[in-house]
Amino acid sequence: MNTASYELIAANSTVNAVAAFVGGLFIAGALVWAVRLGIKVRRQESAPPRPDEQPRLPASGAVHEIRERREPDEVPHAADESERLMPYNIHAVGSKHAADQHRKRWVPGSSGSFGGGGSGLS
Repeated sequence: MNTASYELIAANSTVNAVAAFVGGLFIAGALVWAVRLGIKVRRQESAPPRPDEQPRLPASGAVHEIRERREPDEVPHAADESERLMPYNIHAVGSKHAADQHRKRWVPGSSGSFGGGGSGLS
């Protein structure tokens, strides 16, 4: 190698170092700008609600979960074959309140694992 190639390598590494430093300054400046912009936007937002503006429980107390049996709500049939069902003809919910609200319980001995139906005693 000769002196010219050493000078070229040294000049190239100097350019790379300067480019990295300038790039770092640009990124740091962009981050500072983003933080200042965030602070400015935050100051323009409305204040959080005061304690007297917070939601309150209704006078009747807390709302509790309701358990009920539901059954499928069938899609209504068109009166005529040429009549089309429109979205407002179809119910919003796919199930409805069941007439029989009695919950069917499992009776021991009536059914078993794997459909055996036996008591499980051998």
